[in-house]
Amino acid sequence: MTRVSLEEDVRADGAPEKEFNPGIADRIPRKTVAGGALIRNEEGLILFIKPIYKPTLEIPGGIADPNESPRQACEREILEEIGLDIKITNTLVVDWIPQSGPWHDGVMFIFDGGILDTEAVQRIRIDNAEARDWEFMTLDSARPRMRPSMARRLSSAQNALKIGRQVYAEFGRPV
Repeated sequence: MTRVSLEEDVRADGAPEKEFNPGIADRIPRKTVAGGALIRNEEGLILFIKPIYKPTLEIPGGIADPNESPRQACEREILEEIGLDIKITNTLVVDWIPQSGPWHDGVMFIFDGGILDTEAVQRIRIDNAEARDWEFMTLDSARPRMRPSMARRLSSAQNALKIGRQVYAEFGRPV
C-alpha cells in the first residue's frame, strides 16, 4: 500500500464542506466526536442514507451531543434517521479526521450495526428532517457518491469485521 501524506489526502477530499446553518461550527465542541453504524442486509450490502444537508452519502449516525458518548449518539441518530432501535456493542474503527473549513478536527467511531433481516428492513422509516432516502449498496458502488475519506473509513470497517478486531485510522487510513 502506498503511503499518502495528510496534505495530499486533504487536497484529494476537495473543497471544505459548507456550513448548512451559519455559525453552527463555532457552537460544536472543539474536537468533534461522532458515531456511525455499518449496518448490512442479509446479502451483505451496506445501508446508506442520503442526508438532506449534504450531497454525499452517509451511514446512519451523527455527532455526539454534550455528555453523550459516540455509541449513544450512534444509537440515537439511527433511531432518528431510520426509525430502528439498534443496540450497538462492537467498535470497528476509531478514525481521527483533520479540520476542514469551518469544522473542527474530530474522532469518528464506526460501530458494527449488525445485519438486518427482511422484517427489520421493512420497518425502516426515514425522518424527512434528516434524510431524503436510503439504499443498500456495495462500498464500491457507493464510493463515487462519498468523500474519499469516508470511503476509506468504511473500507477499514469492513476490514475490521474480517479480521475480528478494531482498527485505528487517521483520515480513513489504518495506522
